[in-house]
Amino acid sequence: MANSTTTTMKVLQPGPAGRSSPEGSQVLSKKKLQDLVREIDPNEQLDEDVEEMLLQIADDFIESVVTAACQLARHRKSNTLEVKDVQLHLERQWNMWIPGYGSEEIRPFKKACTTEAHKQRMALIRKTTKK
Repeated sequence: MANSTTTTMKVLQPGPAGRSSPEGSQVLSKKKLQDLVREIDPNEQLDEDVEEMLLQIADDFIESVVTAACQLARHRKSNTLEVKDVQLHLERQWNMWIPGYGSEEIRPFKKACTTEAHKQRMALIRKTTKK
């Protein structure tokens, strides 16, 4: 079995939702956001309103993930937030898996199972589009 490390941090009580956080407490700053945009397209420039909206969306996402992960930690009767709490929430609620954190197991790709009715509808669509 591979060596497993556990990263922990104290469980914090979430702040009020929708709060406008100062620049110092934001995980994603305007400069980092601009750097990300430049990586994608060096000629692209975001409006001030768009930057503010993206920063607010990022803050809201992080706050919701941390809040849900804290609830999972409390459910485990733990007073520490572990990587597995965040991973579980991201995987179950957002269908996200961040490679390189937590367990070393290889995650298989889960293909959605198709029903017989779906297969028949798709065959009918293919048949009609060939005509």
